[in-house]
Amino acid sequence: MKRLPDYLKRPIINTDKTKTVRHILKNKHLNTVCEGARCPNKNECYQHNTATFMIMGNICTRNCKYCNISTATPEPLDKDEPRHIAEAIKELGLDYAVITSVTRDDIPDGGANHFAQCIKEIRALSPDTKIEILTPDFRGGKDSEGKRIYNEDALKTIIESHPDVFNHNIETVRAVYKTARPLGDYDLSLSVLKYIKDNSDIPTKSGLMIGLGETVKQILETFEDLRNVGCDILTVGQYIQPSKQHLEVSKYYKLEEYDYLREKAKEFGFKSYQIAPLVRSSYHAKLVAEGV
Repeated sequence: MKRLPDYLKRPIINTDKTKTVRHILKNKHLNTVCEGARCPNKNECYQHNTATFMIMGNICTRNCKYCNISTATPEPLDKDEPRHIAEAIKELGLDYAVITSVTRDDIPDGGANHFAQCIKEIRALSPDTKIEILTPDFRGGKDSEGKRIYNEDALKTIIESHPDVFNHNIETVRAVYKTARPLGDYDLSLSVLKYIKDNSDIPTKSGLMIGLGETVKQILETFEDLRNVGCDILTVGQYIQPSKQHLEVSKYYKLEEYDYLREKAKEFGFKSYQIAPLVRSSYHAKLVAEGV
């Protein structure tokens, strides 16, 4: 295992604010990707009175080789979860909330209606709160050529609920996709982003991890693919191995390489972007969205 560079290390922060956030989350029986994915920024976010809520349980039906979320048979959906999410957001006083989820291939609509219910409940209690959702690919069947296609009804449900930002992560470059995401599909993810862009005025966002064996050329090809489907917002951060059971880090990118990638993101025309070692999908999400 490669040694973690100093610029990727974060201090442990334990204050009254972080304790309050944890208490509210526990009291409402809510999951966060902050805890589930062992995000290095969680204490900073808790210190600023925020978290990224993870709905539909803490067990995923996919087996991505970089992710710390458990894979098994999930529990049924909690019908009270949307209300609890809304109550927590109101109690925390959030003016910008990020809602993500595990992937639920066991549910016919992939959980699209559950996302919509969360948005409805949040707007009922906190009408001024901006809402960003970070969704799975809502995988449907296959087309006549055997390629995976999205569940169009699920995406229509998402559009009708009208989040302020729609985020779906491409996660990695095409060349290492099947290694990192054996049950994912690079072109399916691009088509989901394109559908939202073509059928709504909702800003679209996507992100990827680097350090999984890709080349810089392949990263730039991914930038181009995302811009070709109209993606507005881009996030890029360093992959950090959650445990020895996950994919090893192939490379820790240097700070000057992140400078170069930011320059290229600007050249490709992303309306807003955040590219740095510790960047994650929802890190400083409000600030990034304000750049659109």
